[in-house]
Amino acid sequence: MKRFRRLRTSEPMRRLVRETKISAEEMIYPIFVIEGENIKNPIDSMPGIYQYSLDRMDEILKETAESGVSGILIFGIPAHKDEYGSQAYAPDGITQRAVRQIKRDYPDLLVVADVCLCEYTSHGHCGLVEEGKILNDETLPLLAKMSVSLAEAGADIIAPSDMMDGRVAAIRQALDENGFPDVPIMAYSAKFASAYYGPFREAAHSAPCFGDRRSYQMDYHNKKEALREIEDDIAEGADIVMVKPALAYLDVVQAASERFDLPLAVYNVSGEYAMVKAAAQNGWIDEKRIVMENLTAMKRAGAGILITYHALDAAKWLKEQ
Repeated sequence: MKRFRRLRTSEPMRRLVRETKISAEEMIYPIFVIEGENIKNPIDSMPGIYQYSLDRMDEILKETAESGVSGILIFGIPAHKDEYGSQAYAPDGITQRAVRQIKRDYPDLLVVADVCLCEYTSHGHCGLVEEGKILNDETLPLLAKMSVSLAEAGADIIAPSDMMDGRVAAIRQALDENGFPDVPIMAYSAKFASAYYGPFREAAHSAPCFGDRRSYQMDYHNKKEALREIEDDIAEGADIVMVKPALAYLDVVQAASERFDLPLAVYNVSGEYAMVKAAAQNGWIDEKRIVMENLTAMKRAGAGILITYHALDAAKWLKEQ
């Protein structure tokens, strides 16, 4: 009889032979910044997550910097929206101002700047719209312009999440031509049209005013197509690739990890976070154990970078171990 249990007899023994370990340094914490003053708006569907005005942003930045988490993924919420998403690439846009402030006050904190028009457009779609159709090629110059403006503000990583075809190549060319050849791109390469994004749309004020995003975000039935998307982004110049959401797509994460050798990120999205929080608040689950199990599953599947709203709690729990 084989005695597998010999290596499970105590917590020190289990740690000794543990195959998968996670750390705070592998995590990125998403934050939301909003126009105005003295604002810390709770997001009802995401307990513990807030929208911050620039003058209140230090509250969360200080905690993040002290946690050991590597960086933040920033989403801006402008006061003015139009059909062209002009505040996305305005030099004094809310996100650009926030990036400058973060890099001034916390220079060692990595700033990952999300690049997409949905938070900035009056219609809420990720690209330009004409007669109800989301335009691909016409959107690319605006995404490139947004990327350059965020790099100029000091962003460490540009992260296009729009899912327009060819956007990585357009952004890479624009960054190179404008003096930012060393700024890497973290591409939302396999971003699925998912119901798990619901709470985020409340947080970022980015719900589409008509239709949905299934004509450009991926069909969740498809795995091989996801690998083609990732392969294409790598060919276009992506430095880091991503699968989003995480938990329902661990098969895609594993396949991507086995096939490609670039750093691989997963986004543990708002709906995944909200479900855990809701169940924990009702006393149905042990939040700490569930969160750590989920994050470990993402790492075990092959992710090296964990973007998660649980990052600050997880970093604290890791220190307690």
